[in-house]
Amino acid sequence: MQRIPNWADVVLVPLFSLLIAFLLSGVVIFAIGENPIAAVKMMISGAVGSTYGWGYTLYYATNFLFTGLAFAVASHARLFNIGTEGQATLGGLGVALVCLYIPWPHWALALPAAMIGGALFGAAWAFLPAWLQAKRGSHIVITTIMFNYIGFSLLNYVLVNVLRPVGAMDPATAKFPEGTHLPTLHDILGVFGIPFSKAAPANISFVIALIACFLVWVLIWRTRLGYALRSYGQSESAAVYAGISPTKIIVVAMLISGGLAGLMAVNNVMGEAERLVLNSVEGAGFIGIAVALMGRNHPFGILLASILFGVLYQGGAELALWMNIPRELIVVIQALVILFTGALDNMVRMPIAYVFNLRRRKETA
Repeated sequence: MQRIPNWADVVLVPLFSLLIAFLLSGVVIFAIGENPIAAVKMMISGAVGSTYGWGYTLYYATNFLFTGLAFAVASHARLFNIGTEGQATLGGLGVALVCLYIPWPHWALALPAAMIGGALFGAAWAFLPAWLQAKRGSHIVITTIMFNYIGFSLLNYVLVNVLRPVGAMDPATAKFPEGTHLPTLHDILGVFGIPFSKAAPANISFVIALIACFLVWVLIWRTRLGYALRSYGQSESAAVYAGISPTKIIVVAMLISGGLAGLMAVNNVMGEAERLVLNSVEGAGFIGIAVALMGRNHPFGILLASILFGVLYQGGAELALWMNIPRELIVVIQALVILFTGALDNMVRMPIAYVFNLRRRKETA
């Protein structure tokens, strides 16, 4: 079967996958006695119908952007980094240490240091699985899954026994000092006279995520390292013949991937919670995998997919709050989107490819 055009692969396949997922979700909503059209309207209005909704949608999208980009960089080198959850968790520890133990006079000074701290801790947590893959042949999927749980346990120990304030029961750090508090989109847009909800958690990290999108695009498609990553991902034997070191590619790709995952903590730890709590990542590392697959590992596609999943998260919360739809059903809807845009991607692609091939045969005839 011939390949479909690139624009169809990027646009039509995800679009039809989404339509199928939403149709099935509508059937499920109808089966429990609710109006699927009203549910869609509620979801959209709750996610993008107000600046408050947009604030939460962009907050979630920022988390998914960092983890999606992290997975994409490793994926271009044919590495399935399923450990972005743990790397983002340890990135939060790096951000917390920078914010708690250095007296910052202003957020503009604290932010670059926190980014370095989060990226270093995330990259460090990705290093050992990368080294094991490169030197010992240990599969990256297995090691990164195990390191997720090791990271959770390590953070639990540190929060309970080291960073928890005296007398506190909650396994969390103290509030970060005032000098580390990041400006929200309300503060940023207010400078230009644009009104935005003060209660929404979206902050300057969204701008950083957009810059990260551009930098990842430059890295993958405009640098020698990016060419080496893609070459190794397409054919290891050809890359070795061309003089590319597999060990170097594996380690460097995973370090960059872990660093991007660790940067997520700037948004949820430093920007939103303003302290480090036990479950700060909340599954964003795993959602980032679906975001990257749906976005075809391209930064622009990942941006669009991140916003879509931000809409699903915020809109789903509004559905659970205002309609008689259980929260578990919202998870089912999100799972259907992941299923059809990821696991069942070929099921959608094959009929589209058949239509294009039929059209080619008619034109040839």
